[in-house]
Amino acid sequence: MTPHPTAISSHGVAVGIENTSKVYELRDGTDLLALDRVNVSIAPGEFVSIVGPSGCGKSTLLSLVAGLTPPTTGRIVIDGDEVKRAHPRVGVVFQTDLLLYWRTILDNILLPIEIKGWGRRQYTARANELLEQVGLRDFGGKYPNELSGGMRQRAAICRALVQEPGLLLMDEPFGALDALTREQMISDLQTMWLAVKNTLLFITHSIEEAVFLADRVLVMSPRPGRIDLDRRIEIERPRSWKSRIEPKFIDYMSEIRAIFEAQGVLSAP
Repeated sequence: MTPHPTAISSHGVAVGIENTSKVYELRDGTDLLALDRVNVSIAPGEFVSIVGPSGCGKSTLLSLVAGLTPPTTGRIVIDGDEVKRAHPRVGVVFQTDLLLYWRTILDNILLPIEIKGWGRRQYTARANELLEQVGLRDFGGKYPNELSGGMRQRAAICRALVQEPGLLLMDEPFGALDALTREQMISDLQTMWLAVKNTLLFITHSIEEAVFLADRVLVMSPRPGRIDLDRRIEIERPRSWKSRIEPKFIDYMSEIRAIFEAQGVLSAP
């Protein structure tokens, strides 16, 4: 049985990605190097965004950290333990909400609690608290097809947070949303993270989104994925819309864009 969270700290955990590479064997027998000797240390409670071009290995790296696939070389360490399988202190939010259509929103949120055998009754109050935090207080008894895309993604975030993960992994969670909903979700995520302060690894294609949310932004190269830039974002929190027009914010975005221009991912104006 997975350890009950009352026996462990609810704060963020340290993450070490140590000289990690990933090679996939293709159907024609050739090898594809997806990640090449990635080294990253993440402190407990740190919010780290990873931004890079399509196919650079961002999602592969997230899968390695989640324990969904093993590295070819190197190792991943979470909370002092080398990752060999899905880690009990890790929650994951994907680009699509992956809610089960035959379960109510509340039942979907409590699904990982049921799977881990922690006792549904104990966590129902926490699930309802999370629903209220994301503006879904009256929707726990609804089904996924009765909610908008943004509302379903809020529920998916609640499902990841209800288990109080020391590490939350988010793989482009707002990529499928319309612009206005995405804007609100970014703000909501910052608010929720500031309240919890767990470790968060956030994958995105958006430079602005990465800079706005993160303590650090990692910029990846085109495949094979390497870390081309590790930039600490020194902008006071909580951040607001006005933060995005500050000179420092613009400078961070310009620096990251310059990396992509040098890579040939973006063309210079």
